[in-house]
Amino acid sequence: MLSKYGRGWISTPLTHIARGLEATGISPNALTLIGFMLTLTVAAILATGNLFSGGVLLIFAALFDTLDGALARHSDQVTIFGAFLDSALDRYSEAVTLIGLMFFYTAQPDGRMQVLLLAATLVGSLMVSYTRARAEAVGIECKEGFFQRTERIVVLIIGLLTGWMAPVLWILALFTNLTAVQRIVDVYRKTNAGR
Repeated sequence: MLSKYGRGWISTPLTHIARGLEATGISPNALTLIGFMLTLTVAAILATGNLFSGGVLLIFAALFDTLDGALARHSDQVTIFGAFLDSALDRYSEAVTLIGLMFFYTAQPDGRMQVLLLAATLVGSLMVSYTRARAEAVGIECKEGFFQRTERIVVLIIGLLTGWMAPVLWILALFTNLTAVQRIVDVYRKTNAGR
């Protein structure tokens, strides 16, 4: 939902930032790699239990995740490999962030449920991406889903900054997997529409 409606809201400021970045000569792929390195730092911070600091840095990492595409479009540097690299590192970024939190919760005496919820979120996030990729591989558009990567990051940041991690982890685990199911149902309907 945020992925769909928020894009128009931030497109103008992103264009202005992309114009400034273009003047520096930095490439979109370099921004993608910088964003991933920031995410690795976020994961390390979360693993130590500094959730608030990790949440603040995750905001900047997410910003880089949007800037690489904006710079590529603005500077006419859109490439197939660039899009592929961005998508692949997005998956790694989300995974290492969740793994960093898992590491923290495994050291907590009552952290078993949090680890299970994070594991469920990780599986769901991979399935959200896989269902789309698999559907598009056979020629079916699959962009359905009310809880995509943008929504997951925003909800996680809210949890990290407010300390409301218990409800946030339940929301992430439940709605991430529901989104994957939503895409499976969408593909089923599209492939059986003529029957």
